[in-house]
Amino acid sequence: MRLQPETGFRMLLAKYKEPIYWHIRRMVVNHDDAQDATQEAFVRVFRHFRQCKSSNTLRGWLFTIATREALRMLDQRKTDTLSLNDSIALFADDYFNHADQVAVQLQKAILALPHKQQLAFNLRYYDELTYAEIATVAGCSEAAAKANYHIAKEKIVKYIQSND
Repeated sequence: MRLQPETGFRMLLAKYKEPIYWHIRRMVVNHDDAQDATQEAFVRVFRHFRQCKSSNTLRGWLFTIATREALRMLDQRKTDTLSLNDSIALFADDYFNHADQVAVQLQKAILALPHKQQLAFNLRYYDELTYAEIATVAGCSEAAAKANYHIAKEKIVKYIQSND
């Protein structure tokens, strides 16, 4: 039995829509922007599915497209990163519980990181991608992905310790 492309796409969407949304959400912060970027990412996935190379994992390919859409969204805002105050102001919706001070500190620490470290940390910590998959998404070597993650982790620990 052979699946129709639409059926396969619906299965892919069911499995990856939420993780992709949250990946994009951590980058763009704003819920509406994350929804728009997620929708556009899956439109691109549908249009270009035949271009997915067997050497890349499907998950890595999906996160690469999602990352590009998030970056495109950030570019539309005319800035590569949000200021901490702007980012925290965008958390006014139900992004996380403001009463949970650890979560607030962690988000502030992540937002203070340079973009590549932020990306590597989020992909490893939240999305549990391998370093090879992170390298694919970030367009860097596996060693650079590892280095960015570990440097990010150290900076987050220092940030939280210094802001207790």
